[in-house]
Amino acid sequence: MKKQFLIKKPMNVHFRRELMVLVVPIALQNLVSATVISADVFMLGMISQSAMSAVSLAGQITFALTLFYMGMSTGAGILTAQYWGKKDLKTIQRVLSISCMFSFCISVFFFLFSFLYPGMLMRIFTNDDELIRYGARFLQMNSFSYLAMGISQMYLSVIRSMENARLSAWISSACLVMNIIFNAACIFIFFPGRSELAISGVALATVCARFIELGCCVVHSVTRGSIRFTLPVHDGIQRKLLKDFFKYTMPVQGNYIVWGGALTATAAIIGHVSADMVAANSVSSVVKNLAIVLCGGIASGGSVLIGKYLGEGEIEKAKHAGNRMNVYALIFGALAGCTILLMKPLVFLMVSLNAMAQHYLDGMLYVCAYYCIAKSMNSTTIAGIFTAGGDSKFGFWCDAVVMWGIILPLGYLGAFVWHVPPILLFAMISLDEIIKLPVALIRFRQYKWLNNITRTFAET
Repeated sequence: MKKQFLIKKPMNVHFRRELMVLVVPIALQNLVSATVISADVFMLGMISQSAMSAVSLAGQITFALTLFYMGMSTGAGILTAQYWGKKDLKTIQRVLSISCMFSFCISVFFFLFSFLYPGMLMRIFTNDDELIRYGARFLQMNSFSYLAMGISQMYLSVIRSMENARLSAWISSACLVMNIIFNAACIFIFFPGRSELAISGVALATVCARFIELGCCVVHSVTRGSIRFTLPVHDGIQRKLLKDFFKYTMPVQGNYIVWGGALTATAAIIGHVSADMVAANSVSSVVKNLAIVLCGGIASGGSVLIGKYLGEGEIEKAKHAGNRMNVYALIFGALAGCTILLMKPLVFLMVSLNAMAQHYLDGMLYVCAYYCIAKSMNSTTIAGIFTAGGDSKFGFWCDAVVMWGIILPLGYLGAFVWHVPPILLFAMISLDEIIKLPVALIRFRQYKWLNNITRTFAET
């Protein structure tokens, strides 16, 4: 017993050190990303509540596109992490080219739709003419950022899965900080008090930042990167790898679409309840995303390590890592909830909301504090541990049943049939993580996620 403890203790220390090397940069990147979104919301909120709400609703289109990026980058990350465990750079190079090809095609589709039909898209989320006008203006200009975003996100995901999280965080964070600076200049210096021009300036700042980010990725790939941007190669190896890519990416992609589509639908429900609730929900979402950045770092960093261990054939090591990650997820989820409650006074000082919106926001932040614990646990198990081992179908079926079978019908009934108070409605549509938690933990203890999914390719 004592010998077993001595073996596990160095293993825990080593895993903790490896995890923190990945978690800190990824959490920093998530923090900066969430800060950019929050900066947009808070700075526009200083101009007008309508401008803030419109950009928040227009951001649902970017969020929908991001879901595709998240699915493809997760699929690419699954394969990259395991082939990184085998140190197979040639296969990782092929994974990058496949993921970039698909992400660019989807980016072009979203760009054309957002540029040509912004007003129609805004009407999905609200029937308020002012919000539609402001949101369409933002969406049309912001659509150009999609053309750069897809390629850069795939590259950053792949190098992060090769345990180069610091570089990924540095490129992403530097460009996002530039975005904040550009936004502040547009809102407070060039167009103070002029809502429509400020919204256009914020969109243009986002476009500039995304193209700078892509430029940094290209320069690194050409000068110092171990992988390059190349066109896909058509041969037998590529066909097998493409089959694996679809096998592990499509369930994750479906999971993100089902989950994100449900969130977009709940945003549409909220958008048709009241403009005050939209404003309060915009702020509460920002605060919640800021609070859980470290939880996302645990899920992403841990999944890279588990994928690497499985690729190396270290099954017991991966199993032990998964158990430790769940403990960390619980701790950081509780800390995130406490952070939200501590941030409340500061939030009310920073945003200009009317009395009713402030009342809604106060109740929503209490709901978010409890939500964070379950969210942290589920993100770590479903989006991190399970996908790292190729068990990507569970998340899809779990979200399909919970979000579309329970939460959305409950939200619709609460809003349009029962006419429950807005804060109770928000609590009802935030039950998804609570419902999923016990199911995810049971699945975790079955250890069906412990799979080595790599192939040994013979180059011809």
